[in-house]
Amino acid sequence: MISYIIKRSLLSIPLLVIISFLTFGLNHLSPLDPAEVILHAQGVPTITDELIAETKAALGMDRPFLIRYLHWLVSCLQLDFGNSYVTGKTVWSLLAPAFLNTLKLTLVSAAAIIALSIGLGVISARREGKMTDKSIRGVSFFLTSMPPYWLAALMVWYFSVQLDLLPTSGMDSYESYILPVIVITISYTGIYFRMIRSSMLSNMNEDYVLYGRASGLPEQKITLHILRNSLQVAISVFCMAIPIILGSTVVVENIFAWPGLGTLSVKSILSRDFPIIQAYVLVLAIAFVLFNTVSDIMNAAMNPKLRKGH
Repeated sequence: MISYIIKRSLLSIPLLVIISFLTFGLNHLSPLDPAEVILHAQGVPTITDELIAETKAALGMDRPFLIRYLHWLVSCLQLDFGNSYVTGKTVWSLLAPAFLNTLKLTLVSAAAIIALSIGLGVISARREGKMTDKSIRGVSFFLTSMPPYWLAALMVWYFSVQLDLLPTSGMDSYESYILPVIVITISYTGIYFRMIRSSMLSNMNEDYVLYGRASGLPEQKITLHILRNSLQVAISVFCMAIPIILGSTVVVENIFAWPGLGTLSVKSILSRDFPIIQAYVLVLAIAFVLFNTVSDIMNAAMNPKLRKGH
């Protein structure tokens, strides 16, 4: 198992290098010259070619592409993503607190999504074809089909404006988590709950279930066995749920003024603050690769057949 973990981890390194190269190249896809963007952000009234050339020379932008990439990559490994074009602050000082805020929201939402998905999946599978099953699937389909921005606006209007129960924005207290978490949870639970239900139903027809019932095992024990086998399929999906939520909180964070990565990325895109955009893309890509590796390792730990060939 240790050799599998080492080999699987080493396989991620070339992928991370490719991702970092593409992320650095984003800066060059923009029609605007980065030096010109910096001068605009600094409020320089008249931008001349000489001034742009001086800025490039001062920031090392006139060096060859590969040399700049290697320098940037080495700096990133030391958590130095450069300085913001707009504020002049280090990218890390802006990115770290925003990442932490988004991570808090993501972890709370992921916990709610996993708990609800498993609970609803088990109930729906056990009551297959009955009113309970149809009601759960119907409600989940209806809620999942609603766009997050519309659902968030509806929540704010009802719970914050009409009932005055919850804050409309910010993250001043634990109450600030409730509405964003509800919106994110509703958006994803329907997807994962159907996966658990489908996996449960396929396992219900396995021989070990028939043998357990024939042996007189209590139905609760049989359900736990079915759930354990069903979760093996779901683990990789649940692992990937965290980076997916991490990267898809842009709408929710902007509606609820949550000071996280989504809010920071939108501001950076609007102001063309390339160093922050690069760091944001790189962090999300690393999160995807990391959680994908973790899910593979967890699956291999539960199923030795997956370790063959590595």
